[in-house]
Amino acid sequence: MFRSEVLSTMSKNYFIRFPLKLTADQYLRVYQGSAKRISVLAENSQRIEFPAQNIRQFLAHDGIKGLFEMELTCNNKFVAIKKISQ
Repeated sequence: MFRSEVLSTMSKNYFIRFPLKLTADQYLRVYQGSAKRISVLAENSQRIEFPAQNIRQFLAHDGIKGLFEMELTCNNKFVAIKKISQ
């Protein structure tokens, strides 16, 4: 393997899927300032924690629920999140 191939492989992003169910009252704590991060168990049994603001776009009147997929860099930096299903 050439050096450029190694660097290319190392710089690829990866994805983590996780179910999430938060009531509107639970998410309200984010707005009130008492909660800033969310901790969930991913499908691969890995515990992940991320800023609550990363899922704000999915907030509905009854809260947030569904299966999500988060994209991270190889350095664990947030790239994007999308909702996969209800």
